[in-house]
Amino acid sequence: MSGFFITGTDTGVGKTFFTKGLASALKQRGMRVGVMKPVETGCGPLEKRHPADALALASAAGNDFDLADICPYQFEAPLAPAVAARLEGQEIDSQIILAAYKTMSRECDLTLVEGAGGLMVPIARSYTMADLVHDLKIPILLVVDSKLGAVNHTLLTLETASSRNLEVRGYVLNQASPEADLASETNAELLKQCTNIACLGTIPWSPDRHPTEIIDNAIDWHRLLGTET
Repeated sequence: MSGFFITGTDTGVGKTFFTKGLASALKQRGMRVGVMKPVETGCGPLEKRHPADALALASAAGNDFDLADICPYQFEAPLAPAVAARLEGQEIDSQIILAAYKTMSRECDLTLVEGAGGLMVPIARSYTMADLVHDLKIPILLVVDSKLGAVNHTLLTLETASSRNLEVRGYVLNQASPEADLASETNAELLKQCTNIACLGTIPWSPDRHPTEIIDNAIDWHRLLGTET
């Protein structure tokens, strides 16, 4: 295994929180963990560019890779990567992302690649996050915001992955906001009935706790890493 691609059912579902916690927990297990945010938007103007998510991932993993490998593309506008790039007169080259991943994965036990938004978000023209997963050849970890609508969003994402022959290692149900509802209490059971893709854990709303502790306690590590119980 060389890595995982972390995607979400939407934007703002807790991908970065999950990826930070996972990277840190894996590091505590003695693994050298690489992290990537191939494209980050909403980074501010060029002279003050600050890829907050990418920097947070690097800190959690405790690695010293060049930021150009961790986050090859950084843009100002908080929009889909293809649009944010076009506004700056650029076009994202997937080969640059793939080269950065290969550089990192050669030196790491596991590399976590966090996408932007969901699987069908355009990176460049007709090239999507799903196409990037295909080219990276790594399994998907899906972060689900456990709220009303989560079942539909999850099944649509899983259907997309299946139609493109992308492996999904599992999904996590994340309580991304403090406003729990009846749906968040029933999503796990309904999804279990609707798909045979494994639920790897349920992440509670706990704003005052460190993500490492939360993820470490929530995740089914045997299923995630493919080890025997």
